[in-house]
Amino acid sequence: MVRVELRGGAAVRVAPRPADRGRWRRMTGELGTKAARGSLWLGAVNLVSKGSQMVVTLALAALLTEGELGVVALAVSLVNLGQVVQSIGVYDVISRTERDSRRMAGTVLTLSVGAGLFLGLVLVAVASPVTEALGVPDAAGPVRLAALGLPFAAAGGVQLALLHRELDFRRRMVPDGGSAVLGAAVTIVFALDGAGPMSLVAGFVCASVAQPLLGALMGGGIRPCWDSRAAVEALRWVAIVGPAAVVAALLVNLDYLAVGRLLGPEAVGVYSLAYRLAWVPYITVAIVLGAVAFPVFTRLCRRDGPLREMVSRFTRAVLVLTGGLYLALAVLADRVVLLGARWADAATPLVLLCGYGLGICLLQIWYQAVKATGHARRYLALECSHLGLLVAGLALLTPFGIEVVAAVQFAAAWLMLPIAWHVLARLEAAPPVQELTGIVSRVLAACVLGALPAVLLDQAGSFGSADSVPGALGEGLVLMAGYTAATLAFHRRELLALRRGGLR
Repeated sequence: MVRVELRGGAAVRVAPRPADRGRWRRMTGELGTKAARGSLWLGAVNLVSKGSQMVVTLALAALLTEGELGVVALAVSLVNLGQVVQSIGVYDVISRTERDSRRMAGTVLTLSVGAGLFLGLVLVAVASPVTEALGVPDAAGPVRLAALGLPFAAAGGVQLALLHRELDFRRRMVPDGGSAVLGAAVTIVFALDGAGPMSLVAGFVCASVAQPLLGALMGGGIRPCWDSRAAVEALRWVAIVGPAAVVAALLVNLDYLAVGRLLGPEAVGVYSLAYRLAWVPYITVAIVLGAVAFPVFTRLCRRDGPLREMVSRFTRAVLVLTGGLYLALAVLADRVVLLGARWADAATPLVLLCGYGLGICLLQIWYQAVKATGHARRYLALECSHLGLLVAGLALLTPFGIEVVAAVQFAAAWLMLPIAWHVLARLEAAPPVQELTGIVSRVLAACVLGALPAVLLDQAGSFGSADSVPGALGEGLVLMAGYTAATLAFHRRELLALRRGGLR
C-alpha cells in the first residue's frame, strides 16, 4: 500500500520503506494464517448448518407440491427481510469499533432485540394484507409464526458478530451448527407428519430460539447494556450500512416476490428450488470467506497494511472454491428430476443461476473490502445500483417466465462486477487487472477441462438417464475429480503458498 505524506505543504505518494514491507509481510502472514484457520472452522460450521438446510430443501422438494413450496418461499422471504431490518447493519460495527467490544456488543444487543420485537409484532399485524397483495394468501399463517423467531435471531446474531471480531470461529460450532441441525430435524418431522408449509417455519423458530441459548451455554453469552457513545457510533454506521443491508436483502428476495405476484405460487416453487440449489456454494463458501475477510480487512486498514494483496488472495480463494461447485451444479442441472418429474422446469433456471451465483460470490468479497475501508456510502451506492438494475429487469421481463427471471439475475450481477472493481481501484484495494485476468482464466480453464470427461461419458450413455441416482453420483464424482486435478495443475504455486501458511 502506498503511503501519502505531506512535503512542502503538498500531499506526495511515497513508496513503502523496506522496514514497512517487512512489517507488512509479517502482518499479512499472521493474518493469513488466522484467516485460513478461521475459514476452516467456519467452513466446518457451515458444512453442518448449511448442509442441514440442503437436506431440508431436498426433503421439502420430495414431500411438498410446487404450490406449497412457493408458499414456504414467500413466507421465508418476508421474514428474511425482517431479519435484515432488525440487524440494520449493526453487526459490522462490532468488528470495526475501537471501543470496548463487549460493551459495544451489549449495546447492539439491546438495539437489535428491541428492533426484532417491534418487527415481529408488525409482521404479525400485516401478514394477511401483505400476502394477499403478493397473490399468496396462504402464506399469512407461516409468516406470523416465523415472526416469533426474530428477537431470538437478533440475540444469536450479536453473539456471532463478537466471535467474528475475534476470529474465533471454532466456538460457533455448537450454537450455529447445533441449532441448524435441530431446526432441520423439526422441519423434516413436521413435513413427514403432513404439516405442509408450516413445517419449515416451525424448524426456523426452533433454530432461532436454540441459537442464543446454545451460545450462552458455550460461554458466548452477552449481557444487554446501554452505552450512549457506543449507541451513537452504531447508529451512525447504521444510517448508511443499514439501508445497504436492506437493499441486499431485497436483492435476494425481490425475484421471489415478483414471480409470486405475476406468475403464481407454483412458479415460485419451481424457481425457489433452482435458486436454493444455486445458493448453496454462496452460503457454504462465499459467506464463510466474507465473514473471515471483513475483520481481516478491517485490521489491515487500521494498521495501514497491504489491503490490495489480501483482497487478491480472497478473490482467488472464492473463485477457485466456488468454481468447481457451480460447475457441478450446472452440468448436473437436468438431474433435478431426481426429486420428481414435476421439477424438470427448474433445470434451465438453475444453469443461469449458477452463473449469477459465481458473480455474487465475487461481489461478496469485494463489498467487504469497500466496507472495511470505511466508505460505507460507496457500498450503499453499489447495492442501490444493483437493485436498480434488478428492479428494471424484473419489471420488464418477469411475465416471460422463470428462465428470464434467472437471466435477469445473472445479467445484473455481472454488470455490477466492473463497477465494483472500479470503486475498489479508487480505494487502492482492487486486484490488478493482469492478476485478476490470470485468476479468472485459470478457473475457466479448470472448469472446461474438468467438465470434459464427464460430458463425454454422459454423451456416451455411461451415466444412464437423468433420473438415475447412481448415474448422478458417478457423474458428480467424475466432475469434481476432473476439476480438482485441473485446479491442482493451474494453481500449483498458489496452493503451495497456502500450504505454507495462510491465504498467501
